[in-house]
Amino acid sequence: MSLAPQSRRVTLAIAAVMFMLVLDGSILNTSLPAIAASQGVPALALSAVITGYLLAASAVLPLSAWLGERYGMRRMFLIGVAVFTASSLLCGLAQTPGQLVLARVVQGIGGGLLMPIGRTIALRGARKEDIVGIQALLVWPALFGPVLGPPLGGLLSTYASWRLNFLLNVPIGVVGMMLLARWVPRDDVSGTPRPFDMPGFLGAAGGLTLFVGGVEWVSHDMSASVGRLAPFVCVAMGLLVLAWTVRHLRRAPHPVVSLSPFQHASFAVATTGGTFASTAIQSTPFLLPLLFQLGLGKDAVSAGAMLLPYFAANLGMKTVTTPLLQRFGFRQVLLTAGGISALSIAAFAWVDAQTPWAVLIALLVVSGASRSMSMTAINTLAVAELPQHQLGASSTLAAISSSVAGAMGVAVGALVLAVSAHLNGREHPMVGDFSVAFLVVAAINLLAVLRFRQLHPEAGAAVLRAKR
Repeated sequence: MSLAPQSRRVTLAIAAVMFMLVLDGSILNTSLPAIAASQGVPALALSAVITGYLLAASAVLPLSAWLGERYGMRRMFLIGVAVFTASSLLCGLAQTPGQLVLARVVQGIGGGLLMPIGRTIALRGARKEDIVGIQALLVWPALFGPVLGPPLGGLLSTYASWRLNFLLNVPIGVVGMMLLARWVPRDDVSGTPRPFDMPGFLGAAGGLTLFVGGVEWVSHDMSASVGRLAPFVCVAMGLLVLAWTVRHLRRAPHPVVSLSPFQHASFAVATTGGTFASTAIQSTPFLLPLLFQLGLGKDAVSAGAMLLPYFAANLGMKTVTTPLLQRFGFRQVLLTAGGISALSIAAFAWVDAQTPWAVLIALLVVSGASRSMSMTAINTLAVAELPQHQLGASSTLAAISSSVAGAMGVAVGALVLAVSAHLNGREHPMVGDFSVAFLVVAAINLLAVLRFRQLHPEAGAAVLRAKR
């Protein structure tokens, strides 16, 4: 059965906004040198352009579900799109580094609202048979954005202007707001709102900010991170605050983020295993362009273009994801796709300038296809057995997991490269250092596979039967 027309329209509009969000984050890394050159400052001096956004988004994430319940999901999503779009315009018009950093902080506030609330809107009231289709549409921004962002950022910064990286968001955001205002029904917020959990919010926001900020600190300057204790202390403090927050949320009568979805085994396994899988999946598009440049001698634009088979495989898997899930079930698909993904990532450790093009393209296709299958299955399973009243909390928890995994993916890759180069007495990483990094990332992916082994064979079966 195909997706209901109303659900398809709403989900596509939300997915387009999510794509804008993910693309904006992935496009910036390759554009940072051009931005720094235009502002007359070193690239490292603009690190706050990235960290300011991440910290603002991390601080807002725990608040999104409560705001959606209090003021309406539709209203808060539209506000988030408006804030993100307006601040993107300000980023594109910024004349000084300070203006750009401030605009990025505001952009992060809007972005922190979009991911969890958008998922909730798309899934609320959905028929069981529509959940697989909805999740397949919602996951494509996370799959394609990190692949398209680096080459697009390189092209725009090299042949046009870095400002277009931000200004591209403006028409997408405006059209998205128009479609969402037309298609998404208004919320009923006439009930009594639950009390605001200030300790829970401060703990979650503070812990996430410290953790994500520390991880970003580690990953931003690879060579300088080796031997420094401060970023790792920041990560450790964030973990301690988050541990306290989890304890508080379990006991609070009205937690700012409910942990009740973890009572469902399918959500718990999909979220924890999915964090490991997403860390590996997010690390791969970060490492591959660097490998192509440092190992194969390609320029930035060519290295980005070499990811096209990876992108095409992501897209091609969309047509077979649902039939495979129906035929084999979530557990078998996650184990198989996760295992193939880990093996393909590990195989990149043996890629060098002598690797035949046919072999490299085959590896990119296999890695991209298994990546797509894994993420669609993980995101669908996470909500397959949840009641409607837990969707808001599950979306917030999933967005937090995605944010953590995204930061960890880049940090792990960058840190392993830096440590390997440092131990071999080199200032910059070479091909052998990438081999170590890919093997470490593959091992993280295998941790996800071990977690998926704990799934019941019939996990999520109700959704798959309904789809038929």
